[in-house]
Amino acid sequence: MKYSLFILLIICFSASYAQDKNIQDSLKTKELGEVVVTATRTEKMLSAVPMPVLVISQQQIRAMGSLRLNEVLQEQTGLAIQTNHGNGIQMQGMNPDYTLILIDGEPLIGRTAGTLELSRLAVGNIKQIEIVKGPSSSLYGSEALAGVVNIITENSKITKGTLSSRYGTNNTLDMSGSFNFRKNKFGAYLFANRYSTGGYALVPQTFGQTVAPFYNYTLQGKFNYDFSEKLKLTFSSRYFIENQENKFDAGTPESPIFVAGNGQAKDINLNPILHYRISNRWKTQLRVYNSIYETNSQVNYLKTNEIYDKTFFRQTFLRPEIQTEYFLSEKHIFTFGVGKIWESVEATRYEGTKRFSTNYAFFQYEVLPIKKLNLIFGGRFDNHSSYGSQLSPKLSAQYEITPKIALRASTGVGFKAPDFRQLYLNFNNAIAGYSVFGTEELPNALAQLQTQNQLAEILLSPTEIGNLKAESSIAYNLGLKLRPSEKLTINLNFFRNDISNLIETQVFARKTNGQNVFSYRNLNQVFTQGGEIDLSYKIHQNFTFFAGYQFLQAKDKKVVEQIENGELFRRDPQTLAVSRVTQKEYGGLFGRSRNMLNVKLFYENQKHGIAANLRGIYRGKYGLGDRNGNLVLDEASEYVAGYFTWNLSVSKELWNKKIRLQSGIDNLFDQKDPQNIPNLAGRLIWTSINFQISKN
Repeated sequence: MKYSLFILLIICFSASYAQDKNIQDSLKTKELGEVVVTATRTEKMLSAVPMPVLVISQQQIRAMGSLRLNEVLQEQTGLAIQTNHGNGIQMQGMNPDYTLILIDGEPLIGRTAGTLELSRLAVGNIKQIEIVKGPSSSLYGSEALAGVVNIITENSKITKGTLSSRYGTNNTLDMSGSFNFRKNKFGAYLFANRYSTGGYALVPQTFGQTVAPFYNYTLQGKFNYDFSEKLKLTFSSRYFIENQENKFDAGTPESPIFVAGNGQAKDINLNPILHYRISNRWKTQLRVYNSIYETNSQVNYLKTNEIYDKTFFRQTFLRPEIQTEYFLSEKHIFTFGVGKIWESVEATRYEGTKRFSTNYAFFQYEVLPIKKLNLIFGGRFDNHSSYGSQLSPKLSAQYEITPKIALRASTGVGFKAPDFRQLYLNFNNAIAGYSVFGTEELPNALAQLQTQNQLAEILLSPTEIGNLKAESSIAYNLGLKLRPSEKLTINLNFFRNDISNLIETQVFARKTNGQNVFSYRNLNQVFTQGGEIDLSYKIHQNFTFFAGYQFLQAKDKKVVEQIENGELFRRDPQTLAVSRVTQKEYGGLFGRSRNMLNVKLFYENQKHGIAANLRGIYRGKYGLGDRNGNLVLDEASEYVAGYFTWNLSVSKELWNKKIRLQSGIDNLFDQKDPQNIPNLAGRLIWTSINFQISKN
């Protein structure tokens, strides 16, 4: 199969030079025609947005042959997948819990230890993905400290239906169907997806698999009704359910303990929106978003069938919001809104049901003082029931130096509120003997342990620390948008993020069994900085080349200061010799690659319905964990080696473009690292068919 793909790819590339010169390339970047909403919460031409925004089109997703959101994002400049408690996205060197994930402008909930599992999101009904880099708390509040990923789903258009199926390595099967209906004032779009895999084992001799078998279903609907030209109603809903088998060895190689069981996750979203255009100058939206996420799992000992572990988690999110836009003139646009958030969580490791509430208000002013200059001022005020108030201002500007060169700059404040885990966790590990408490639970927990004579020493009093504060950052972005010719587009962006009040785990007490009592406190300050370049070049009427590169530095300011003062040491595990750590040896924060690169070559021949692409993604070496005991990345053995993955896809349209056949190979050269990168499954070969029928 793989040889036939190579032959077809060569045929596609060779055939391009014989085609009509007038064929239009739909993969070509048409920046002036693209409209985005995430960066400003209003519809705006991409060319006029004065901040770093990346748009991934439906056509690009389809050409890649991707099935899940993590597959799409990992190929974009400056984005890296982190696999801590799921597949999360790292942006501008910040962890997944600092990036807000939205569907049609509404937040997804259900993070595990800060990470939202991106693979639970199907991409078959995505219209486009908008990625805003840099803090967006001035519009979106908490969790948008690093940026925002907004998934825009399809709307009802003409009446049509689609069916698609894809099968590949590891018995991976994806089946999707959609139905689009529009008549007079009513429109409906329905999407259904089933995804399953047999999992895979990178270390076959162990009990269980690296990724266990699972299957999930996604059902999504969007309904529109136009009462009049001024009054319109949209209702969106989404239902997701996943079931997974679990088998693993909970013991040691010398004394194995085999356990097995099942887990389930559910995600439900409801979102009615009322659009009302008061006049040509005024328009407003009233939306109510409700989301529920819950998981249940039970694992039993295989030998006795007794329960080894049983957990549950349930999170709810309710947010009514009203947003208004006022067009004073074409050069002066005001946006403002208010809302309230109610959140709750109950789980195995929480005492009772925990609740948050937040009142917020935001505003934005867009002004064009002169023809070539575009300015956006904005800010948001959040008042949280547990951590207090936060003001997040932002200023962005774009100046058109020439029709082919535009300078853009932005600065803003972002914040991330302490989560339920950091405030209310109540966990005692009965096997290892340690305990972890949220800051709100810690005082009572320490008092109880002391009454039970389980405390040997209190190392840090909770009263000395005070309330946990929101993490905050101030960020700067400076970039250039260049269009030297119709064939070449270049985007440059330089960024700097300074993060304060970073929440970290801290030992507060020592127990009589020798183990520790952990909680959380605001401690370190870190920074991330670097530069990105994205370019697209029209090589030929059928060929387009894309490339992107990011250089990144991400460091702890306290560690930098300790090194400068000669206060940081390391011990060689073999010789036990002690030496000072130098700035050159300090590799920065764990899990960050200094260099990341992507290159993509797309071919498209619309006349013959043939398309192909070859995509390479390089992730430079990054720190995995401390090995010499000083908790700092400073020696070669602590790094994961850099690696390239290559993906190939070829497609052919038949029967007046109603049928589309596509085949591909992901991870073409079978790159693996079972020890350090368990989510890298090796070579994956797949084929798919898509059938579309529409009403003329």
